[in-house]
Amino acid sequence: MGIREVLGRAASVRPRPRVVLRWSAIVVLAGALAVLASVGWVRYQASGHEYTADAVPATEVAIVFGAQVYDDGQPSPYLAARLDIGRQLLESGKVKALLLTGDNGRRTYDEPEAMRRYLVRKGVPSAKIALDYAGFDTYQSCVRAHKIFGVRRAIVVTQDFSVPRTVSLCQAAGIETDAVADHSQPHEGVWIKCWVRDQIASTKAVWEMATEPDPKFLGNEETSVRDAISASPK
Repeated sequence: MGIREVLGRAASVRPRPRVVLRWSAIVVLAGALAVLASVGWVRYQASGHEYTADAVPATEVAIVFGAQVYDDGQPSPYLAARLDIGRQLLESGKVKALLLTGDNGRRTYDEPEAMRRYLVRKGVPSAKIALDYAGFDTYQSCVRAHKIFGVRRAIVVTQDFSVPRTVSLCQAAGIETDAVADHSQPHEGVWIKCWVRDQIASTKAVWEMATEPDPKFLGNEETSVRDAISASPK
């Protein structure tokens, strides 16, 4: 067989551009449908569970989820807003303790400690705070809150775009969940980016709810949340 015949046969089996384009469109459409279905599911699951800080039903603990901490140890605006809501819930008597959950996956980065320092500077008694250093994502924070810290009912505090996903994940973990959201938009472009990313993350959340993977770290049950609930407010 000559080189011309070999090249001709290779060209004949090469996918046509129209076929490649058709399959690419099918893949994109399937991905978009998966995202839309996941967003719809988590919104349905969380429907009716978001309140203002004044109207939310009282319970024993609020879970404040971590977010970016700057190199100087200061919380980002979104994280500071979450912490201020947690402090408001504690001071108004809506909750008796705060569980701060975040990423401490490396020695040089510690969200829970930065969150605790911020609240203590604002006058929150350290004894009313429990820390989860292995809350590497929302799913892991919810599962650990239930399995490690013994939380059965909680108010979750996060940004408005994360409320459906967070409520759904914590409910799936076995926690009776209501939410108070931060609706601030310190930078509109950042808010839009975060909103889009959170909608896409809903597919991961639905997968986690369906498959129930173990968090990276579990361990023995801790009493720190119960201790914080029973601690004196002064």
